[in-house]
Amino acid sequence: MDTSSQQKWNTRYKNSASIPNAACVLIDNQHLLPIKGKALDLACGLGGNALLLAAHGLDTQAWDISDEALNKLQEKARAADIETKLKTQQRDVEAQPPEKNSFDIIVVSQFLYRPICAKLVEALRPGGLLFYQTFCLEKTSETGPSKAQFLLTSGELLQLFSELDLVAYREERDCGDLSQGFRNQAYLIAKKPG
Repeated sequence: MDTSSQQKWNTRYKNSASIPNAACVLIDNQHLLPIKGKALDLACGLGGNALLLAAHGLDTQAWDISDEALNKLQEKARAADIETKLKTQQRDVEAQPPEKNSFDIIVVSQFLYRPICAKLVEALRPGGLLFYQTFCLEKTSETGPSKAQFLLTSGELLQLFSELDLVAYREERDCGDLSQGFRNQAYLIAKKPG
């Protein structure tokens, strides 16, 4: 495990008092979730997505390199009485992506590591859904990462997950009234054939 990365994220999460909301891609499209199944919140951070998935009734795993974030997430799961539906695991997801055919739902938000994208496709069971949302290179504000390696180019999610069947895609970029809408990020929902 990359200890410098773990320390960086532990420091960031140590003083975080609240769990963030789930990503827009999941909140706006939770009607697409199955009634039962196995879900993964990959690089979950404080686990807003994992809490939504577990509350929906899915057997949910939340993986992150930060044990600090995972401890806070477990506390929130206990307080919400969903700890039986939510299991956390400290894991360097860049070095240890999920195994083949292991999840019905995979959610990734505010995380981009291109070398594991093919592994995410493999990790979905046939008919499984990927919910992916992260920051774009062409932003209208300074939110999110500044390094290009962590930012999507225009339409890149469509290319990275072209093996999957597209369900929904959103990327508004710099069109129209910039004070409104879904800006600075792109999201994709895609289904594994079969």
